[in-house]
Amino acid sequence: MFPAVLISGFLRFQGCVLQASMRSPNMETFKQQKVEDFYDIGEELGSGQFAIVKKCREKSTGLEYAAKFIKKRQSRASRRGVCREEIEREVSILRQVLHPNVITLHDVFENRTDVVLILELVSGGELFDFLAQKESLSEEEATSFIKQILEGVNYLHAMKIAHFDLKPENIMLLDKNIPIPHIKLIDFGLAHEIEDGVEFKNIFGTPEFVAPEIVNYEPLGLEADMWSIGVITYILHVLPLCVLSLSGASPFLGDTKQETLANITAVSYDFDEEFFSQTSELAKDFIRKLLVKDTRKRLTIQEALRHPWITSKGEVRAPEQQKTEPPQLKTKRLREYTLKCHSSMPPNNTYVNFERFARVVEDVAQVDQGCRALAGTHDTIQDDVEALVSIYNEKEAWYREESESARHDLSQLKYEFRKVESLKKLLREDIQATGDCLGSMARKLDHLQAQFEALRQECSADLQWIQELVGSFQLENRNADGLGSMFHRDARESLVELLDRSASKEVLAGLKL
Repeated sequence: MFPAVLISGFLRFQGCVLQASMRSPNMETFKQQKVEDFYDIGEELGSGQFAIVKKCREKSTGLEYAAKFIKKRQSRASRRGVCREEIEREVSILRQVLHPNVITLHDVFENRTDVVLILELVSGGELFDFLAQKESLSEEEATSFIKQILEGVNYLHAMKIAHFDLKPENIMLLDKNIPIPHIKLIDFGLAHEIEDGVEFKNIFGTPEFVAPEIVNYEPLGLEADMWSIGVITYILHVLPLCVLSLSGASPFLGDTKQETLANITAVSYDFDEEFFSQTSELAKDFIRKLLVKDTRKRLTIQEALRHPWITSKGEVRAPEQQKTEPPQLKTKRLREYTLKCHSSMPPNNTYVNFERFARVVEDVAQVDQGCRALAGTHDTIQDDVEALVSIYNEKEAWYREESESARHDLSQLKYEFRKVESLKKLLREDIQATGDCLGSMARKLDHLQAQFEALRQECSADLQWIQELVGSFQLENRNADGLGSMFHRDARESLVELLDRSASKEVLAGLKL
C-alpha cells in the first residue's frame, strides 16, 4: 500500500501539499483589481481539477493571452481548491523564467475565490494530439521534439527548478501549422526550487509519469524530471513502422493505479518486439539510461543533450519499413473487406445484406462507444457526488464551528447582562442611601432655619428694647451734668457688650446640631 491518496488521476497527500525542509516562497502580491477591467474574457480552452483556462484579449494592446483561473482553497480543512502557498510558488517560479520552450507569465490578478494567471497563449494544442493526426513520424522528427523538451528542461535545471509534472498534456505547441512546431512546457503547479543541502520529499504528480523516488517518498531533486522524459520518450518513440498510435501508453501502465506504481518501483518494463522492432538502438539506449531507479546513475539533462541519439540526425529506414497500415480497423474498411471476401457467394447474399452487416458492425461500435461514454459519465457523477459530500462535510463543520462560537458569545452576553444587573442594583441602593441622607440634611436645615428665625426675632426684640433704653438715656442727658453723661455712656457700652456676647452665644448654641 503506497502512502498516498489517488484523486482524479493525481497522486497527492490529503490536505495541503506535504513537504519537508523546503523553502517557502516570499509572499507574492497579486493585483486586486477585476481582471475583466483589463481583459476581454473569451472561450474556454481547457480545464483541470481546480483550474479553467480561457482565451482573453488585453484591452489596452489588443494582444491575446490565456487566462488561467485557479480556484483558491477557502480553508485548510478543505480539499477543494489550491492552497495559496502553492499558487504563490507557481507564480514565483513563472516570474523567474524566460525561455523559448517555457510558457511566459504576463500578469496576475486575485479575487475572493480565484487567482487568475495571464499567460502566453499557446494555441497549437498538445504535442501528442498533433502527432496522433499524422500518418507517421520519422525518428528524426521524434528526436527534434525530444530535443526541444530537453532544452526547456535544461534551462529550468540550470536555475535549480524541477518541474515535477512533465507529461504529454503539459507539452504544448505554439503553432501546429508548421512542419516542426515549437514546443512550450506549461503548468508549473508542482514545480519547486531545489536547494543544495536541503532535503525535499513529497508525493505528487501523475502516476504513469512519476519517478520511483516520488512513489517511495524519498528525497527529490532534478532527477525526477529526467525519469519523466524517459517515459515520454518511450511513449513518443515506440516506432513500430513509425506509427505513434501504437505507442500511446506508459511503459509502466497497469490495470490499476496501484499496479502502475508497483511497476514503477520495480522498474518493470520492456521493449516489446511487436512495437519496437523498428526502433533504433540509440533510441532504446536513451530510454534505458533515463529509466534508471538509482538517481545517481540516471542521465542528467546535460548528459541527455549529449547523447548520440539526440546529437545524431536520425537513422535512415528502408522505404519498405515506412509503408505501414494504420493500426485501427475502421468500419469502412471492414465493409470493403467483407464485400471483397464474399463476392463469390450465392446471389441471395447480396450487397445489401453485406451493407446491412457493415452497418450493424458500425452500430455495435457506436454502442460500445456509448457504453464507454456512459462509464465515463458514471465516474464523473461519482466524482461529483464525492465532491458534494465533501462540500456538505465542510459546511457541516463550518456550521458546527459557528454554532459553538455563537453559544460562547451568548454565554458571554449572559454574564455581562448579570454583571450589569448587579451594578444596576448597587447603583439603585446608592441612590436610595443618598436620597435618605439628603432628606436628613434637609430636615436639619429646616430645624436650623427655625432656630435662626426665633433667634432673629429675639434679637430684634432685644434691639428694640435697647433702642428705647438708649433713647431714654439720651433724653436724660440733656438735663444731667457731665458726670451723669459719663456714667450713662459707660452703662450704654456695657449693655451693648453684654448684648453682643449674649447674641453670639445664642447663635453658636443654635449651630450645634
